[in-house]
Amino acid sequence: MATSIMILRILENEFGFDVKKRVDVTLGHSLGEYAALVAGGYIELQPALKMVRGRAEVMAECSRDASRQTGEEYGMVALVCEPEHLDGLISTIHEFLGASSSGSRDDSSYEHPSIQQVMIANINSKNQIVLSGSIERIKTLLVQLRQFGGHDPRAVRLKSDSPFHSPIMAPAAQYMKNALKDASVTFPAVLPCISNVTALPFRSREELKDLLSRQCIETVRWWDSIKYLDQDRGVRRWIGIGPGKVGRNLVGKEVGRVSAKGGGVWGISDPREVEDTMLALEQTEFTDT
Repeated sequence: MATSIMILRILENEFGFDVKKRVDVTLGHSLGEYAALVAGGYIELQPALKMVRGRAEVMAECSRDASRQTGEEYGMVALVCEPEHLDGLISTIHEFLGASSSGSRDDSSYEHPSIQQVMIANINSKNQIVLSGSIERIKTLLVQLRQFGGHDPRAVRLKSDSPFHSPIMAPAAQYMKNALKDASVTFPAVLPCISNVTALPFRSREELKDLLSRQCIETVRWWDSIKYLDQDRGVRRWIGIGPGKVGRNLVGKEVGRVSAKGGGVWGISDPREVEDTMLALEQTEFTDT
């Protein structure tokens, strides 16, 4: 998060990038949601950094506790399928896992962290989701999908030993709820910001605090967010900033192939990319679209 905001400040101070005038909406994937909220003017950088650090420490402890209690290995596994099979795959997973896999919806979820559950942590694109939880239980689920569900997605283990966006992270959700209770949140802020949980703009200060807490244990609806911005808001230009390009690549995979005048998907994760990106933004600034 710090790196993303540092890049943004360099764009503002060294390249004259006016966020208020040139950006219409902010969006961040998982941890990136905090950077999006800082960029949008909802939370100041220093308290956001404190929240992110505290959240990370609690999440690490959640992972250690789950492993100690069960002796199982935890992490995340991406599933890749054909686009036309995505909805069916998600429905079948929900059937096998039960209603709990679709995410918690109230404060009681903080009190009942089930280390037995597997969760759909991310819906990233039209053909990729991510499962989170016990690796052994995820493997069992994959066998069930292939034998009884009629699905055979390609499974890729992610480089994470923590089951993010799953019920195991309930203490982190409670930590964020407490941290945000008396936190200073500006609403309305400079720019709309899209929630990972609802895939829609935050509508109030109270909703922002609630959804940002629940984001620890609920599904990141990235694909729904991109569809909303692309189809409902008519967003044609996308710029990703930060130490990696996963978010930029996921956006480009969905909307970058569509040829639209004045459109484009860019990313800045290296100083060498700044000038070319700024030039591309200038060239697409004024169009008839």
